[in-house]
Formats: sequence, structure tokens, C-alpha cells
Amino acid sequence: MITPGAGENAAAGTVVLGPNQLAGIMLALGAMFLLSLMDLQAKYLSQTLPVMQITWARYFFHFAFMAVIFLPRRGRSLLRTSRPGVQWIRSLLLVFCTLTFFTAIQYMPLADAVAISFISPLLVTALSVPLLGEVVGRRRWAAVAVGFVGALIIVRPGLGVMHWAVWLLLLMALGYALYQITTRMLSSTDDPITTLFFSGLVGAAAMTLVVPFFWQNPATLEHWLMLASLGLLGAAGHYALIRSFEFAPVAVLAPLSYTALLWNTLFGYLAFGDLPDRWTVGGASILIATGIYIIYREGVRGKAITQTAKPAK
Repeated sequence: MITPGAGENAAAGTVVLGPNQLAGIMLALGAMFLLSLMDLQAKYLSQTLPVMQITWARYFFHFAFMAVIFLPRRGRSLLRTSRPGVQWIRSLLLVFCTLTFFTAIQYMPLADAVAISFISPLLVTALSVPLLGEVVGRRRWAAVAVGFVGALIIVRPGLGVMHWAVWLLLLMALGYALYQITTRMLSSTDDPITTLFFSGLVGAAAMTLVVPFFWQNPATLEHWLMLASLGLLGAAGHYALIRSFEFAPVAVLAPLSYTALLWNTLFGYLAFGDLPDRWTVGGASILIATGIYIIYREGVRGKAITQTAKPAK
């Protein structure tokens, strides 16, 4: 599960072309592919296994992967955080988002679910005012309003086509917006690898408490392998995304998150024969356009702040 993060770091809005930028772009595109593949496998497994068990596997094997790779090198420093409460809240929000998204895609095409989740960047912009004290100008508020029109086109409330699972996706989008905001809160104080490790640790701990009540033995070895790969794909995808920002600015990489819609459309068609209708395509196009515009405006704002903060020569 991945949705675009509008302006994860507004100060990085100035686009500076460099020799390593291609590496960042390739890492970001690879991350979208891995996370979309995780969504595909989750939808496939949800036809035979409980969502609680699938979510447990996503975090348990994420934690195992992170522990094997980073614990030998970093030891206890992996748990060193200046804001443990925020780390726990952020990780539990991500678990909530995963549960709601995996439940929704049991009943909806992957592309439709991902398209609806694109309202999350709009919610981040709106919530950054009361929660982060940020100033949002009229242009970005207008983009948020237009984006919500795009969401209404996809959902079409009152026309008899709105599935109840859409409500789960709307809750997921709100939860993911809060998750992104807490990620911003941690970005200036904690190592991103520590934050990624906490995601697996808290998710694995929380889901291990509840999964015994829902457990079903996987029928085949293939199902076991797919359960294990959920955590590997999730951890590898998020790690690639983190590393991508070491090579290229947010203004370049954030729009690439929208390629998740292309992958999920392709996977949904090949695996389940699902294709989004014209309303979903139209609404998603509006959401993508407004999301990219918000990223651009945050980049302009970040550049203005940087220039204002420069000492006089």
C-alpha cells in the first residue's frame, strides 16, 4: 500500500539536477513496483486467508527482514528515538491503513482502490495547518478543493455505484495522511532506518496479539511463500523509497508515486481481469494533477523560505 506524499520535506522543493538523480528516480520507481506487487499478492491471498493473517505476515516478515539486515550492524541504536510516543502512534496508524486497505481490495479492483487513496496528499495539506502550524496559501487550498471534486467523480455518491468498501478507503486515506504528518514530525529528529524498523516492530507486535484468533493454515507452500514475501516487499519498497531521497529532491520523486496506479491497473487486469471505468480514470487524473500541483507549490514555498533565510552578504 502506497499513496503519494505531497511535500514530505518542503525545504527540498528546489530541484537541482545532478549526476545521481537518475539513481534516485530508479529507486523510487522500483519502490512503487515492489509496493504494488505487495498489494497484488495481498488481494490474491485475501480470497482464501483472513485479512488479519495477511496483515500479520506483512509486518512480521518486515520486522524479520529489517532485523536480519540492520541489527548486526546497528544493534540497540536501531531503537534510539527521541520521540518514542510519536513512533508508536505512527506505526499503529500504518497498521490501521494496511488493515483497511487490504480489507477494501477484497471487494474492489486494485486500480479503483489506489485511485481513491490519492486523496491522502490533499488531506495532508489540509491537516498540516492545525497539526503542524503550516501556512497554506489560496492556490493550494484551491487545488485541494479541485482534488476533492476528482474524488467525488470516482466515488459517485448517491448514484448507486458506491461500494461500502469505499468508506474503508476514505478512512485509510485519513489515517495515511496522519501517518505522513507524524513521519514529518520524526524526519528532523530520528534516523529514517529507525523509523522503518519501528514500523515492522510495532506492526508485528500488534498483529501477533490478534492473529491467533483468525489463523488459518495456508493450503499450499505457494501461499506460505507469498505471505513471507509480503513483508520482504513492504520493507524493501519503503527502504528503496527512503534511499531515493538521498539522490534526488522531493519535487522530482514525489510525483513518481502516482506510477502505483499504472502498476495496479496492469496487475489487476492480468490477475483478475479488472479495468477502471472512465469515471475512475477521469477522477484519478484530476487527483494526480492536483497532487502534483500541490507538490510544486510546496516546492516554490520551500525555495522562498530558503531564500528569505539566507544571511545578507
